[in-house]
Amino acid sequence: MIEIDYYELLEITKSADKSSIKKAYRVQAMKFHPDKNPDDKEAEEKFKAINEAYQVLSDDNKKAIYDQYGKAGLEGQGAGGFSSAGFGDFGSIFEEMFGFGGNEKQTRKTYNYNLDIAIELSVDFNEAVFGAKKELKYSYKLACEDCKASGAKDAKLSTCSHCHGQGEVHTRQGFMTFAQTCPHCQGSGKEAKNKCQTCKGKGYKEVKDSFSVDIPEGVNNGNRIRVSNKGNVSPDGSRGDLYLQITVQEDKHFIRNNDDIYISVPLFFTQVALGASIKITGLRGELELKIPQGTKDKEQFKFRNEGVKSVQGYGRGTLVVQIEIRYPKKINKEQKELLEKLQDSFGSESMPSDSVFDSMFSKVKNWFS
Repeated sequence: MIEIDYYELLEITKSADKSSIKKAYRVQAMKFHPDKNPDDKEAEEKFKAINEAYQVLSDDNKKAIYDQYGKAGLEGQGAGGFSSAGFGDFGSIFEEMFGFGGNEKQTRKTYNYNLDIAIELSVDFNEAVFGAKKELKYSYKLACEDCKASGAKDAKLSTCSHCHGQGEVHTRQGFMTFAQTCPHCQGSGKEAKNKCQTCKGKGYKEVKDSFSVDIPEGVNNGNRIRVSNKGNVSPDGSRGDLYLQITVQEDKHFIRNNDDIYISVPLFFTQVALGASIKITGLRGELELKIPQGTKDKEQFKFRNEGVKSVQGYGRGTLVVQIEIRYPKKINKEQKELLEKLQDSFGSESMPSDSVFDSMFSKVKNWFS
């Protein structure tokens, strides 16, 4: 599922400066504050998401990581949830909510689509590990010239009949009045009485496009790549960004966990009993694995720096080799005799269960004496 874009949550573009980000945050937080939307779980979740968006976009370092890799890139960076980052703004928001502050109104866009686009891109396991160049085909929205993206014939919009041009509707609960964005005009205060015939009232046309995109080495499921100026186009010609939500296909042999790679290596029981040195296939070629005598089933051996290169520049992960001991499904008469001789050669050591159960039996007998 595509995550909700932080810029869309605050209804701003990527070019917004810190002042604009803070202003948009205050407007949205005021709109969805729990005190203004009692018993509204959806508004409560939206309020939390808006706060999370502000914490990231108001921090230059987090914003840079988010713009390149999305929320997945912020894991371990302290993004998400509530922190002190936005508390300084809550006081002024509270004042505005209850009439102690200004009544500044937000300037809204006149077109009904977002400039940024998010699409899923599937890559093979090896493409994600080593990087690749992919040919991408997609569609973007181009503002209708005839209606200037308004969706109205000759670009003539009328005052919204639902909110009477205010961009918001009001409801009363007891002695309190609550405001919310008009669901009919999405807060613009305008509506199209007659639809544009060129775009059928949509305000845009779909344009097909294709281009090559570089997939960086080390990307993983959930990572997001931003491609600048490949999004939808607004009436003034400004263009949004294209976000690629990465989905990595599974490999037949390797299993990936973050930057670590796991592989299961089958060994015949005699190799474990005698010890062995074998060649295994790593991500970048052959590796030598020494198997000590007495190695246990499911025991793991690690090769440092033989995993996946971190997409965030933290070096390489580890290749973890897990042993899977295999036994013969069938043995012939000669093999059986050889195994019996081998077992006899170990003497009592070959029957460890005898000593265990003898002591247990003696203990149980004492219970009844």
